[in-house]
Amino acid sequence: MDGSQNSQIQQSLGAELFSPLPKSRQLFTYLMNGIAWGLTILAVVPLLSILWEILVRGISGLKPEMFVNSVIDFGFGNAILGTAKMVSIGALLSIPLGILTGIFLAEFGRTHPAANFVRFITGILTGIPSIIVGVFAYGVIVLVTKNFSAIAGGFALATIMLPVIVLTTEEALKLIPTDQRLASAALGGTRFQTTFRIVVTAAIPGITTGVLLAVARAAGETAPLLFTALFSLDWSSGLLSPTASLPVLIFNLYNDPDPQKYQLVWTTSIVLLGLVLFVNIISRLVTRRKKSR
Repeated sequence: MDGSQNSQIQQSLGAELFSPLPKSRQLFTYLMNGIAWGLTILAVVPLLSILWEILVRGISGLKPEMFVNSVIDFGFGNAILGTAKMVSIGALLSIPLGILTGIFLAEFGRTHPAANFVRFITGILTGIPSIIVGVFAYGVIVLVTKNFSAIAGGFALATIMLPVIVLTTEEALKLIPTDQRLASAALGGTRFQTTFRIVVTAAIPGITTGVLLAVARAAGETAPLLFTALFSLDWSSGLLSPTASLPVLIFNLYNDPDPQKYQLVWTTSIVLLGLVLFVNIISRLVTRRKKSR
């Protein structure tokens, strides 16, 4: 094949690349784009309608003193504090155990039978209804201590958070290139040093995202707290007493005939929604920072 034939072939290929698509393909492209946009809008409409309904009904009753008053004084300060305490207890119990389990699954026991069993159990835990977790925590903590408490609620939330942290940690560690492990080993690093100084350090943004998502999920749980922390209209006396929380406040007062308490339900919904949204925004920022690096 001589040079003139090559140039002719290149010109024909260039003409095909830069020539407009046939009308049928353009129509198909516009049709698919229209369907995609339509389905996207259809999926967003319920979310926007929920947000609008909560804001319209709740924003009028939002007052600064509500953040420092208890439910008995038509505020939700004790519920915010109770939610923070129980989520913190759940985080303290689940984060160290979940991260270490994820490290074991990703780095030390990828093909070990025990690791496969742990992955299987963790997958089952992610699908267990939260009300079953509440019954489990009731039997383990409440029946033993003979009392509803923030500790029991924190234990239930930790059970919900644990599988999420384990799975996200394992996946974050798997995304770290093998070349970094080999480079560390070539420089004389032990497996322990390579794992915790190189791999885990590089995966911190992904691990943090998983932890924040687990916290956001735990903050909105209601059923487990009904069986463990119960509720309190006033400030709780400690970690071993019934404790108020934002989701249970909404559940308990929704059908209350008192107009002020009914309004408090919608105002509390704004606060809870804002809390979950705040945590999700932080996780998004962490993920974006990871991608930019």
